[in-house]
Amino acid sequence: MMRKLFLVIVALALCVGLLTACGKTNQSVGGPGGSHPPNGTPPSGQGGGNTPPGGGGFQTETNGTSATTLSSSTSKSGATYASTKTDQNALRVQSGAKVSLSNVTITKTGNSSNTNNSDFYGMNAGILVRDKSDLTLTGGSITTDAAGGNGLFVYNTGSTATVSGTKIRTSSNNSGGIEVAGGGSITASDLDIITQGNSAAAIRSDRGGGTLKVTGGSYVTNGTGSPAVYSTANINVADAMLIAHNSEGVVIEGNNAVALTSCTVTGAMKGTYGSSSGENIHSIMIYQSMSGDAAQGGGSFSATGGKIIGTKGDLFYVTNTIATINLTDVMFNNAAGGNLLTVAGNNGSRGWGTAGSNGGKCTLTASKQTLAGTISVDKISSLDLILKNGSTFTGTVNATAAAGTVRMTLASGCKWVLTGNAHLSSFSGSASSITTGGHHVYVNGKQLV
Repeated sequence: MMRKLFLVIVALALCVGLLTACGKTNQSVGGPGGSHPPNGTPPSGQGGGNTPPGGGGFQTETNGTSATTLSSSTSKSGATYASTKTDQNALRVQSGAKVSLSNVTITKTGNSSNTNNSDFYGMNAGILVRDKSDLTLTGGSITTDAAGGNGLFVYNTGSTATVSGTKIRTSSNNSGGIEVAGGGSITASDLDIITQGNSAAAIRSDRGGGTLKVTGGSYVTNGTGSPAVYSTANINVADAMLIAHNSEGVVIEGNNAVALTSCTVTGAMKGTYGSSSGENIHSIMIYQSMSGDAAQGGGSFSATGGKIIGTKGDLFYVTNTIATINLTDVMFNNAAGGNLLTVAGNNGSRGWGTAGSNGGKCTLTASKQTLAGTISVDKISSLDLILKNGSTFTGTVNATAAAGTVRMTLASGCKWVLTGNAHLSSFSGSASSITTGGHHVYVNGKQLV
């Protein structure tokens, strides 16, 4: 009997040890603006990677309480809503209510006890809209100073918010400006958003995604791991200023999309997010974190008009996913020494796939576009580079040697001005459209020009 009891105790101890180890392993996954804030801060950011794929802070919706709840249709003007308690919304709209608010003041303090629940379900947000409710918010302000204190959060399919002319300020970690999750929808115009904390994107989504349509306004972040736009949803932004002072400008995770029209984007990622030096510094990233926050599949980034500014590192970075990039008449300002595009695997330390098999597959199409810079594609990655409608590329691809698969299409009327030798797997177009400047293009090791 005693021997059996001893064996049971040993077995239980082993199980606890394995569960603890698994928890620690999962805490290493996630991404910028997502699963884990940088520099060793607690693993409770926008990706919630310390839980198994498909899970959350809890496996079912956990949204805390609310200081004020509107469960029936109403209109209010000039009201004030506040909360100072843990896990409490200042205002919640639920039960299918249709609510119209103008010039209201929302204030929220009191930290979240579980920022995964804040990221996934809107717990502790200034305003939470859920249960297929509809909120129209005009003017006014939302101010939060609380961990997990997102400004406006819309959760689950059928829940919607239309917000215009509102000022949103958040001060703590895991506190984005506007967010959708679980299929929620936000239509925003002319917002003034500034976030200060880490893992606090101005325009963001999380597990279950949704839709965000933003027109006009200014969206500024100051923390690390806080892109101006973090997408696990379909996000469209037009005529807006998007500035990340210490982070990527835009991050797309998994099978999701960001489309920009006439926007100015600035990315200023200062360094990597953990102890690993194997991470990349960049301004726009398309990736898959494997945390379960976004469905696997192709990420899509498109920009028409406007300007993209990268102050450090590479302009575009694709890893551990399939990516489509469409550029039309966009101005670029690349960081000195950074690549125009890097398509490559990563060392796996963040959980983004397994090193050696986590490369990227990218299709970049440029239309009426001027591109300049170096493109790098590593041996476990591929790139289809398509120039059309009078586009010009001044730069090179894999300058030092052949590596990954690179297929280039240079349509009639387009030009390629070499700044170094280039190594391709295939070339479609006229070699006479290439200005060599004393350099050479090699296709499968054979000199083309």
